[in-house]
Amino acid sequence: MAVSATVVVAGAGLAGLAAAWELSRAGANVALLDAERRPGGMVVTERPGGPGEKDGFVVEGGPDGFLAAEPDIQELARDAGIGGRLVDQLASGSSLWTGQRLEPLAEGQAAALLGIQIPSDVRAQHEDVGAQHAAPLQFGFRSFATGMLDLVEALVARLAPVFRPAQGVTGLAPATRGWRLSLNGGSTVEAEAVILALPAWAAARLVTGAGVPAARHLDDVIYYPSTTVSLAYRSDQLAAAPAGTGFVSAAEWGESGAAVRACSYSWLKYPGRAPPGHALIRAFVGPVDGDPAAAAHAELAGILGIRGSPLWSRAFTWPRGLPRYKPGHAGHVAAVRERLTRLAPLAIAGAGFDGAGVSACVKSGREAAREILHRLGQV
Repeated sequence: MAVSATVVVAGAGLAGLAAAWELSRAGANVALLDAERRPGGMVVTERPGGPGEKDGFVVEGGPDGFLAAEPDIQELARDAGIGGRLVDQLASGSSLWTGQRLEPLAEGQAAALLGIQIPSDVRAQHEDVGAQHAAPLQFGFRSFATGMLDLVEALVARLAPVFRPAQGVTGLAPATRGWRLSLNGGSTVEAEAVILALPAWAAARLVTGAGVPAARHLDDVIYYPSTTVSLAYRSDQLAAAPAGTGFVSAAEWGESGAAVRACSYSWLKYPGRAPPGHALIRAFVGPVDGDPAAAAHAELAGILGIRGSPLWSRAFTWPRGLPRYKPGHAGHVAAVRERLTRLAPLAIAGAGFDGAGVSACVKSGREAAREILHRLGQV
């Protein structure tokens, strides 16, 4: 069965949702496809749903916030009508676990150790402010009142008529007017324009098959596995309330046997993450033998002086988590995008190309949509 749309957006993570939102606001006839039934990609939030051991907790399985200095995701939230749900982090500062003690880190150093890059335009803007007012670049984070899923839900509510879950793209080929996409199950979609908001390996295959050999280099992006573990405790199980928003570990992975690479004090970092009298801790865990939650608790008990067992724990494992780029990545992406300008409107967007942060994904998706609208003559 063949259907048609002006623009097909493949992928309903934040980049795809942002792209579809931008297109729909401009009046384009959009179809938003995703191979999964759940939109949002790595954005997963579990919230209080009624009586039970997790009642009152907000648990993030993927990203729990974004740099406050990054405007794109905040602009999208305001456009979607949920700007009032943005919340600032409560605590400030972070520590380094040396293996023996927690030592304070300089502002921004934890982000650097975790590989969080400050966008050059944001850094330049704040450096200008600093030169004029002696104000340092701020590395604070923001989130949403009941988790990052707030934004996904707001966008999906408005895009529900065009969202087609469980519709993965298996092939892409030129058509008389634009593109023909093959979907799992044997159906097809024809569109004047396409945005591939997919992981780099998936986009590389589709774009290469559509006649852009240089796109094979997009598959050079390495996606590292990622595991987060959330653990709940009573406040009186901790020897003392820790300082700051969390810590990173100085351990050399693969040699020390340490499991916890970093830790976030969720209940101190953002409001409303745990009920009164409780603590919610989120650990970023490396490869371990056995249960990652048990390994995380064993280490955190010694570091934070935790007595007894957690009330509950929740682990989220992403076999292909955060992307890391090889030297020359930006050049490969630019070359592919230049080649795409000579074809029917086709754009790529997402963490595999323009940065792994959630705000970077939103920016990438919206910019891809604006490029497509320009090529279609709708802007």
